[in-house]
Amino acid sequence: MLSEAIRRKSRAEDVVIGIVETHGRKGIKELAAQLEAVPRKQIDYKGTLFEEMDVDAILARRPEVVLVDELAHTNIPGSRHRKRYEDIQELLAAKIDVISTLNIQHIESLAPTVHAITGITVRETVPDWVPLSATETVMVDLTPEALHNRMRRGDVYSQEKVEQSLKNFFRRGNLIALRELALRQVAEQVDRSLESYMDAKDIRQNWGVRERLAVCISGSPSGQYLIARAARMARRMDAELYVLHVEREFAPREENPQVLQANLRFAENLGAKVVNLKGRSVADTIADFVRSKHITQVMFGRAPIRDWRKYLYLSAVHRFLRESPPVDVHIVTQDPQDLQ
Repeated sequence: MLSEAIRRKSRAEDVVIGIVETHGRKGIKELAAQLEAVPRKQIDYKGTLFEEMDVDAILARRPEVVLVDELAHTNIPGSRHRKRYEDIQELLAAKIDVISTLNIQHIESLAPTVHAITGITVRETVPDWVPLSATETVMVDLTPEALHNRMRRGDVYSQEKVEQSLKNFFRRGNLIALRELALRQVAEQVDRSLESYMDAKDIRQNWGVRERLAVCISGSPSGQYLIARAARMARRMDAELYVLHVEREFAPREENPQVLQANLRFAENLGAKVVNLKGRSVADTIADFVRSKHITQVMFGRAPIRDWRKYLYLSAVHRFLRESPPVDVHIVTQDPQDLQ
C-alpha cells in the first residue's frame, strides 16, 4: 500500500496518509515517512485517550488519494462511525480515492472457515460487499516459507513473539489454507469483473478464461449418473458446475417429480449450482442460459434408445448447436442398468 502511494506521489498525485499502523516495524516507518500524514483525532474513552483517523480533517484537506490501513478495524466508541469501512464510504462519497488493506480472515463469510482451520475466532470482520465494491483488488501473495523467514528476521513481530506465533496462528498448514482462501477469493472477484465487463460491452462469445460446465438433466433415474460424471469432470478442470432442468411451457409433465427433486438435491450435495429454467423449447432455453452465463462446456445425456424418440433427441441437440454460442458439447450415453 505504501509503495503504491509513493509511486503515485512520484507521478504528481496528491496522496496523504489517513491512518497507517506501523506496529513498530522499521520498514513501514521508513516508507510512511516519505508521505504526508493527516494528524489523527484523539478520543477520550473511559478516561483513556485513543487515536483514530480524523475523517473531518481528511475531508478538509481534500487529497486525491488517501491511505486507510486495516479496513476491518472497529473504531473507539464516540467516533464518527462504528467501523472504519464506514469512514471509507464517506471519503469515497466525497470523491476521494481510497487505498486500503484487508487480511483474508476478516471477510465476514470466511470467518467461520478460518475458525475451523485455525481454531481462532476472528472478531473484527467486514461484510462481503465491502471488498467486492473495490475498483481494483491486488493480492499481496507470500509463500508460507517466505513469511516464516520474514518473521524470524523480526520484520513482522518482535523476536520474543516470533516462536509462539509460528506455533499458533502462523503454522505452515494454517498459512497454506489461508493462502488458498485468498487466491480463490481474488479469482472469484476477477471472474465477476470479467463477466460484468462482457455484459456491459455486450460480448456474446465465450472467452473461456474460466471453464464453466453445465449438465442438463430431467426427472429420470439416470440424472444422478450424469451429475456425478459432470462433477468429476468439473473437479478435474476446476470448473464451475451448473445443473440445469428445463420445464417446458404448455407441455404435459411426464417426469417423476420425486425423482427430479432427488436429482437436484444430489447436485447440491456435490456443490453444483442448480438452476430451474422455463421455456417453450429445451434447446433454445439452454442456449440462452449458455450465452448469458458464458458457459464453456455442456453435457447432455442420451439413453440407448432406438425408436422414434431417438430422432426427437437428435433434433433437439442439433437445434441447440445452431442456437448456442460456440461451446464444447459432451454426449454421455447411460448404461441401460442406470435407467432401472
